[in-house]
Amino acid sequence: MTRCFFWMNASGITGDCFSQHQTWWFLLLRITRSIEFLRESILSLPLTTTTRYAVLHDLKPQRTDGFLPLEHYAAVGDGRSVALVGADGSIDWWCAPNMDSPPLFNRLHDPDDGLFAVTPVDPFRIERRYRPDSNVLETVFVTVNGRARITESLNSGVSGRLPWCELARRIEGLEGEVEFRIVVKPAKSIDAGRRVLRHRSILYVGKLTTAFCYDDSVDQPVERNGEIAARHTTAPGSKTCLAYLVSHDSPLCVPDQDSIDSRIDLSDEEWKRWSGQLTYRGRFRDDLVRCALSLKFLLYSPTGAIAAAATAGLPERLGGDKNYDYRYAWVRDACYTVKALLRVGALAESVAAFSWLMKTVADRRHDPMVVYTLRGEHVPEETTINVPGYQFSKPVRVGNRASNQVQLSCFGDIFETAALFVSLGHILDERSSHLLADLADECVDRWRSKDSGIWELEQLQHYTFSKIGCWLALSRAVELSHAGHINEEHAAHWANERDNIRTWIDENCWSADKQSYVFFAGTDRLDAALLLTTRFGFEHDDRLRRTRAAIEKELSVGSLVYRYTGAEREEGAFVACSCWLVEAYAFLGEPTEAETRLCLLLEKLGNNFGLLGEEIDPLTGAALGNMPQGLSHLALLHAILSIQENS
Repeated sequence: MTRCFFWMNASGITGDCFSQHQTWWFLLLRITRSIEFLRESILSLPLTTTTRYAVLHDLKPQRTDGFLPLEHYAAVGDGRSVALVGADGSIDWWCAPNMDSPPLFNRLHDPDDGLFAVTPVDPFRIERRYRPDSNVLETVFVTVNGRARITESLNSGVSGRLPWCELARRIEGLEGEVEFRIVVKPAKSIDAGRRVLRHRSILYVGKLTTAFCYDDSVDQPVERNGEIAARHTTAPGSKTCLAYLVSHDSPLCVPDQDSIDSRIDLSDEEWKRWSGQLTYRGRFRDDLVRCALSLKFLLYSPTGAIAAAATAGLPERLGGDKNYDYRYAWVRDACYTVKALLRVGALAESVAAFSWLMKTVADRRHDPMVVYTLRGEHVPEETTINVPGYQFSKPVRVGNRASNQVQLSCFGDIFETAALFVSLGHILDERSSHLLADLADECVDRWRSKDSGIWELEQLQHYTFSKIGCWLALSRAVELSHAGHINEEHAAHWANERDNIRTWIDENCWSADKQSYVFFAGTDRLDAALLLTTRFGFEHDDRLRRTRAAIEKELSVGSLVYRYTGAEREEGAFVACSCWLVEAYAFLGEPTEAETRLCLLLEKLGNNFGLLGEEIDPLTGAALGNMPQGLSHLALLHAILSIQENS
C-alpha cells in the first residue's frame, strides 16, 4: 500500500526555538530554515496530488493522557453541526443541533467526558479516507483476527438537511471477526433525565430530545451511571447501523434502522453532486475539492452564516492560554469565504453567505461588530469552562471578546466581496447598494483611527493592513459607483481619501531598513497579513515584492509562516499565512515558483484526512488550534486558484 506522508514527515530542528536577535543563534536559524526548505523540496518530489487523497492511510492511533493528536481527527457534518471522529473510532466532539450549541460529546477537553466510541477490543491499525468527492467517512479497522469497516455520516435527506440531526455509523464485517466495544456517554456538564426503551436510550437535555438507536446485533447493552456500554462482533458480510438522533424543542422522529443506513449513501450522493459542480479542473483539483468540502462543513444552512471553525478552546500552543471559541461568524472570514466559493462556482452557498452578510451588517448598522453569532446576534461575553483543556491547556474559553473590537480592514473585505459579486454578473439589491455607499462614507471618517487589526490584538495601533483595507474599500467603492452599482454622489470624495490613505501608508508604514511595509506605524516588526495585499492591486515601486522577501526571511520556517514578528514565542505557524505566501508569488508574476511552493506546503498542511487546523507546530508537524478552520481552508483554496489565474 502506498502511504501518505503528511504529519509523518518530521520537520527536524526548526527556527521557532531560537531568538530573532542578531546573534549567532540568528545565523543558525537562517541556516536551519534553508535546510528545512531544501529538505521539503527533496521529500515532495515523489508525491502527487492523487497520493494525498486517493489511498487509505495506514495508522496506529494512540492517545497520550487520554488525548488523541488533533491531526488524527476527521469530521462529518450536515450543514448545521459538525462531529469530530477520532482515528480510534471515538467521536470526541459534537455540538448539536447547532455548531454553537453546548457539546453533547466533549472528550476534546476532558478525556473522561462525553463520547460516542466504537473501538476494537484488540490492538488495531486503521486505513482511512473520505469517499471520493464526499464528506462521508470510511475507516477500516485491522486486527489480528479480521477487518471491519465503519462508514460515518451526519445524514441529509432527499430535500437537504433533515428536521433532526442524524449521526449514523454503519459497521460492516470484511474478513474474519472484529469485536467492537461501544460506549455512549453524554458530556458531564449535561444535566438530563433519561429513560430506556427497547433498542433506544432516550436522553432529555434541556430543550433537546436525543436517542441512541441500535438493532439486535448489538450485544447486551448495559446502562450504568448515564453511560451505555455494549459489544458488537462482525463476521464476513455482516452489517449493522448505530445512530444518535437529536431534535430541538420538538418531537423526535425515530426512523427504522434501514432508513437511517440508506441515508448514508444518499448523503454521499449529495456530497458528490455538490462537489461535481465546482468549476476548477487544474492540477490541484483533488486538493481544491477536499478543501471546499471541508469549508462546506462551516456553512450554517439555516441562515447562510459562515462559522470560523467548528470547535472552541483548542490551543494555539500546547500549554498556552490562546484557546478561543471560533464557533461564530466573523465578517472578515465570511467575506473571504464568499469570494472563495464564488471563484469555484459554488453559487448557491456564496449568494446565501453574501446575503447573510449584507443583511446582518445592515440590521446592526448603528451597532457594527466584527463577529456575530450564526443567527446574526451579539456574541456572548467570553467566559471559561471548568475542564482540563486539550493536552491540559487552560483556560478553555467560550464566547468571544472580539465582538467589541474595531477592525478597519473589514471595510476592504466587504467591498472586495461586493466587487467580485457584481463582476461575475450578479446584481446588488437596493438595500445593499445603499449600505455600501454608507460604509464608504464611514470609512472616510474612520480610517485615521487606531484599531485592533486583523489579528484582534489588545494593543490599539495604526496597523498597516487595516489602512490598506480602507484604501481597498474606497478603491472598490469608486469602481462600483462608476459602474452604476452604488450612488456616485460622493465618489470624488472617496477617490481623494483613497489617495490620501496610500500616501499616509507610504510615509508612515514603510521601513527603509527592513525594505518592507511593517506591522504598524512606528515599528520595525513585520506582519504576514501584508502578503494578502498582492491581490489588491496595491503594488508600486516593487515594494510588495520586497515586503514579501522580508516576511519570508523573518517569519518563515520552510514552507510555513508565522503571523507576525514575535508570534513564534506564542503559537504555531499560521496555515493561512503560509498559503498567502504562495498567493503572493502568483500575484507578483511568478506562478511557476508559486506552484513549486504550493507542492511543498501541501505536504505540511492538513492531517491524514484532509482537514486543516488553524496552525502547525513546525518542530513536530502537530496540528494546533480550532478545526476545521475556515480561514485555513479558504486560504488554501485561494492559493490554488491564484496559480491558475496568473499562469
